[in-house]
Amino acid sequence: MKRGLLLALVAACLLVAVPAAWFIGSWFLPGAAEEERAFIVPDGASLSGVAAKLEREGFVASADRFVLGAKLFGGGQPVRAGEYLLPRPGGGNRILSILQGGEVIRRLITIPEGMPSVMVHERLMAEQLLTGEIPVPPEGSVLSDSYDFQRGEARAAVLQRMQAAMAKELAALWDKRSRNAVVKSPAEALVLASIVEKETGVPSERRMVAGLYSNRVREGMLLQADPTIIYPITKGKPLGRRIRQSEISAINDYNTYTMVGLPKGPITNPGRESIAAVLDPARTNALYMVADGKGGHLFADTLAEHNANVARWFAIRRERGEM
Repeated sequence: MKRGLLLALVAACLLVAVPAAWFIGSWFLPGAAEEERAFIVPDGASLSGVAAKLEREGFVASADRFVLGAKLFGGGQPVRAGEYLLPRPGGGNRILSILQGGEVIRRLITIPEGMPSVMVHERLMAEQLLTGEIPVPPEGSVLSDSYDFQRGEARAAVLQRMQAAMAKELAALWDKRSRNAVVKSPAEALVLASIVEKETGVPSERRMVAGLYSNRVREGMLLQADPTIIYPITKGKPLGRRIRQSEISAINDYNTYTMVGLPKGPITNPGRESIAAVLDPARTNALYMVADGKGGHLFADTLAEHNANVARWFAIRRERGEM
């Protein structure tokens, strides 16, 4: 009789221990995942709601077992809203760890330095994971950077972050401006910085170009910046051809060949470095510049020096067969 009771007790223990061991093993083992797929935890979702969604989408075999495992082994941490890359099927412990740790998929949209607003609009509208319509943002209102976004997020929300970043950066740089800065307001700084941005692709030249244009503003000279001719034609996109004489002599609010002073607004979205250059320009007497044939510019204080530099540039172009 004692032996029978002992056998019954052993059998009862096995009935409990074997499923418990299986459950614990299935929870902590990584699982036989053959793929990773995106999984979205909505804002305000409960643990049971997330578990049911995991079961429906094939990430776990049982929502009830996932909830039980989370309560027993999950440490009480909540799952976080966001989009995740999860193994499917996967072990409950690994999935819960990802959801509690906030290992969200980072989706980035990048705005390069000097991208005009019409192209910023095109880039945002082309991102299929974003939603909603937006207008073309005001020129100069977007800061170049890479921005996180979530699947299904409104384009307007992403654009607002880009513009808030510009406002914050501009304010910080304005507070650090030097006495050598010629611009009288943050708005003017954006305008002049947009010209500097378009006039040179060589980072080391930015302060020198800013110093040259600052000198021209002080002297009341025409800025004669080619990108200001192009902007009214293309809204900042590449022209794709040489500038025509009729365009050089066109009178409008941007063409600095026919007007003294700054254009009425920015001609692109300048980056941090171009804004900083305008607010702390190089101390120079330069008033002229021309391409040096290597991607940069030659600077000159006098017209005679400039004409000599232009002659050298024309010689380079003739050697290249461009003239």
